Amino acid sequence: MNNFTYYAPTKVVFGRGTEAQAGALVKEFGGTKVLLHYGGGSAERTGLLGKVRKSLEEAGIAYVELGGVVPNPHLSLVYEGIELCRKEGVDFLLPVGGGSVIDSAKAIGYGIANGGDVWDFYDRKRVPSSCMPLGAIVTIAAAGSEMSDSSVITKEEGGIKRGCNNNACRAKFAIMNPELTMTLPAYQTACGCADILMHTMERYLNHCDNMELTDSLAEGLMRTVIHNALILTDHPDNYEARAEIMWASSLSHNGLTGCGTDGGDWSCHRMEHEIGGMFDVAHGAGLTAIWGSWARYVYKENPGRFEQFVTRVLGVEPQADQDATIRKGIEAMEDFYRAIGMPTCMQELGVDPTPEQIELMAEKCSIAFNDNLGVVKVLHKADMAAIYRMAAGMERVEA
Repeated sequence: MNNFTYYAPTKVVFGRGTEAQAGALVKEFGGTKVLLHYGGGSAERTGLLGKVRKSLEEAGIAYVELGGVVPNPHLSLVYEGIELCRKEGVDFLLPVGGGSVIDSAKAIGYGIANGGDVWDFYDRKRVPSSCMPLGAIVTIAAAGSEMSDSSVITKEEGGIKRGCNNNACRAKFAIMNPELTMTLPAYQTACGCADILMHTMERYLNHCDNMELTDSLAEGLMRTVIHNALILTDHPDNYEARAEIMWASSLSHNGLTGCGTDGGDWSCHRMEHEIGGMFDVAHGAGLTAIWGSWARYVYKENPGRFEQFVTRVLGVEPQADQDATIRKGIEAMEDFYRAIGMPTCMQELGVDPTPEQIELMAEKCSIAFNDNLGVVKVLHKADMAAIYRMAAGMERVEA
């Protein structure tokens, strides 16, 4: 096992009706004027924003609002939020939504606290030293941004999607009411489940000696997500299943399932960022569209780890040999994705990239990570292009 530091400072308030505590929690953490940050009209239509406003008012907390966050949140709105907060004297950020809204708020917090161009942090030109404090009211179980150190933003010019990881942006509190996720379309729920799984799979499919306890936690989390994701396809109003998925979302990306590892691979996430940046697809769906191609390309570099994954998590019975077991497991994972309505290739994602677009995605990803991506198998530009082509159905050659 590797040495590790586990840091999870976020106060979690979980369960029915917990959004009513928003004002008291902001006050507890020193906020006096809030930016209420959200996406489209669903938070208003469902009455959630009204409840949050009432809670803030009852606590004597002033607020201003900025809506309009979209999936793959835009840098231009982050700039707008920074300007608004400075003008209005905001001292606390309160995103109401899923990972995109929380990530947008984190970027605003970086911009206010550090000065200069906030994109520098996502472009890896500077490292943030602080972030304006924020809480989160979660309406989508997916990204786990409410407890993570991560924020991902898309720069519209050039379709560049990049992440910044820093402990300064960790939320002071997270309000998680599973009932708030019940109004989600089935596709968004499934995308969220896929993202949750991938946050732990990226950490689990690594290339190091691992802790038995961390493995057990990760395996249990993944089995729980798979089981409850299937329940939600038929019973979207099942509170218990919603609660399991929502808690898994936070635990999957707060560092718990990566303790003692080499940090994990993360190639699928980073390659998907290029797909999302270019084609503006849902993140979870982009991940499932590329995962099978990545797995088939790299598994021979650490077959024992992949065999452990498919037998312990997916319940695949050992086949005639290890290679056959792993291949059957990859197929089983893809069968699960299809069962919850997720794509397993780019065509099913609704994307048909040209050879030139594939080369451009590979080039951008290669530049972003110095042509050195992943740990199971270190990927270079040619490897990335090959995986993109496999996911696009252009070739079936495997490493």
